[in-house]
Amino acid sequence: MSRYCFPVVVCLVAPFTVLGIDPKVSTPPVAKKVQHESTIHNDTRTDNYFWLRDKKDPEVIKYIEAENAYTAAVMRPTEPFQATLYKEMLGRIKQTDLSVSTRDRGYFYYTRTVEGKQYPIVCRKKGSLDAHEEVLLDGNELARGEKFFSLGSTDVSPDGTKLAFTTDTTGFREYVLSVKDLTTGKLLESKLVRAASSAWAADSKTLFYVTEDHAKRAYKLWRHTVGTPKDKDAALFEEKDELYRLGVRLSRDRKYLFRSSASATTTEQWYLASDSPDGEWKVIHPREEKHEYTADHRDGLFYIRTNRGGATNFKVVTCKVGEHDPKEWKEFVAYNPDVMVGSVGVYQDHVVVAEREAGLPHLRVIDLKMRHAHRIAFTEPVYEASGGSSPEFETASIRFTYTSLVTPPEVYEYDMNSRERKLLKRTEVVGGYDAANYTSERIHATAPDGTRVPISLVYKKGLKKDGTAPVLLYGYGSYGATIPVGFNSSRLSLLDRGVVYALAHIRGGSDLGRQWYEAGKMGKKKNTFTDFIACADHLVTEKYGSRDRMVIQGGSAGGLLVGATINFRPDVCKAAVLQVPFVDVINTMLDASLPLTVPEYLEWGNPNKSDEYEYMKSYCPYTNLAAKAYPAVLVTTSLNDSQVLFHEPTKYVAKLRTLKTDANPLLLKCNMDGGHGGASGRYDALKETAFVTAFVLDQMGIKEGK
Repeated sequence: MSRYCFPVVVCLVAPFTVLGIDPKVSTPPVAKKVQHESTIHNDTRTDNYFWLRDKKDPEVIKYIEAENAYTAAVMRPTEPFQATLYKEMLGRIKQTDLSVSTRDRGYFYYTRTVEGKQYPIVCRKKGSLDAHEEVLLDGNELARGEKFFSLGSTDVSPDGTKLAFTTDTTGFREYVLSVKDLTTGKLLESKLVRAASSAWAADSKTLFYVTEDHAKRAYKLWRHTVGTPKDKDAALFEEKDELYRLGVRLSRDRKYLFRSSASATTTEQWYLASDSPDGEWKVIHPREEKHEYTADHRDGLFYIRTNRGGATNFKVVTCKVGEHDPKEWKEFVAYNPDVMVGSVGVYQDHVVVAEREAGLPHLRVIDLKMRHAHRIAFTEPVYEASGGSSPEFETASIRFTYTSLVTPPEVYEYDMNSRERKLLKRTEVVGGYDAANYTSERIHATAPDGTRVPISLVYKKGLKKDGTAPVLLYGYGSYGATIPVGFNSSRLSLLDRGVVYALAHIRGGSDLGRQWYEAGKMGKKKNTFTDFIACADHLVTEKYGSRDRMVIQGGSAGGLLVGATINFRPDVCKAAVLQVPFVDVINTMLDASLPLTVPEYLEWGNPNKSDEYEYMKSYCPYTNLAAKAYPAVLVTTSLNDSQVLFHEPTKYVAKLRTLKTDANPLLLKCNMDGGHGGASGRYDALKETAFVTAFVLDQMGIKEGK
């Protein structure tokens, strides 16, 4: 679990001058200052807004509500435009829809949505898609009476009679585990325990699950027998190293359970025969610093994705079950420094390897009988291909999803023997959509150290590269995450109004391999920011758009990116959007009681070490706010966010208000019921998008109907 937040839809912001501020609220709220000092490494810091961290304090809620009221008043003139945009975005979505079904052990599983309802419905049919529909879970019923609802994992027992599933109604990612009897429709276990992951044993009665500690770190493995009291559950293992998180899963052939302890740099995996739930767990390879690996099973062999032996971008090896000495490992997919090996899917007669080369994803299919391999070919210059999997082990077909910045998602079934692909579903853009009206391309900026940084672009055809167009530049650059370059129908509301949409594939992500990630973390984190600034400058230099109309955006750890960027180069853009931003790096990483802090010492650094503290302090957005002119800034947060606690964005706005010397807007919008992803219902989420997009377009001088 990390501070991930990729935009489901595009959110922009731009100059403030065109907004008509309600004179009754022309003076924004100002938070009181309460001096709070803390000292480490002989360095004393004063945080006047430390008090804003307690959401049980009525004064804190009062301040947040005042900020929300101010934002609402400022935005009131755009309400008709918000309504237009919402209708426009909603009008492109097929509201009553059906996912492609997935076959598993004699059943076809799928989800469907119904017009007017916020949440999906999980269903299955036995034997044929013409059979009677069984509704397994109706998210709308589960969410009844709740202000927030999220369906987490769903896992059907091997015999198909039970469903283990998790739900969160807090927004704080407190997923609770329940078990449903699929023959009677009754709950066998209702909210048994708060669980991070779970997996069935072969007997369909034994359920393994992992619980979290006070800091939301998955750390303890339990064994539960369905129908017995929770206090009879057996505690099997506790991960005591706070750098590590624990997980449990079942192999694709369902013969082995895997228990994994993983930090940001090291993995240890144990296995247990799924038909012996009371048996002894055995280790595949003891934890070894900076050795990351994961395994699956087929025919007495473990197929292991590993970076051991200098394989920075990973390779695949095999070993016999019970014979795990690395000296006996057999090379299966040789190491290639130019190709990053991602997931490895093991089937009866094939292995599917997700790869990334030159910033683009590929799917490699290896035929185990014929002893040859091939790649599934894609042709667009910028695209996303994901999946390449099937829940069934004994299959010659896999499913994958293909999309690009101009191509709506397409789900294909691929025959690994004949190499034929069959289109199963193309996401419909209601009202008509012609990809030929848009252009996508990939260009490169040059960072200060000479590194070439990819930028993916999409815009309406006919763009005049004269340096006048509005530009949205999005970035993330953390945790080794790659930025999705898929289609989004809501983005059309921007492209059709002349906005150039750009994705910066900066260091700190894994877009160009593991070394790309390593070059943007810990003591090299500033490369992330300088790469992003170089991308912004390049778009202006190459006349894709105007700096006076450039907006930069990032969410969660991407909010750190944007916050640091406007501290280092406030002139880089006209406006900035920080969504659920991780901006108080020093205070958060010094508080080991907070979610994510200790495990992420290996991402940002450990501020208890003086040299790492000084480096982190040098870029921390909150720490480095100063008395100077800033661009227009919009900050969003959620009161129940567990990844970036609400007080970080709130403190950031409070402090920036007292320091900035410009007349540009500074708005805070806090969802009082949401979590890290904002509103949970699909209609509510779309309204949030329309809200921010209206602000953006109004700031750009683009009015309703334009």
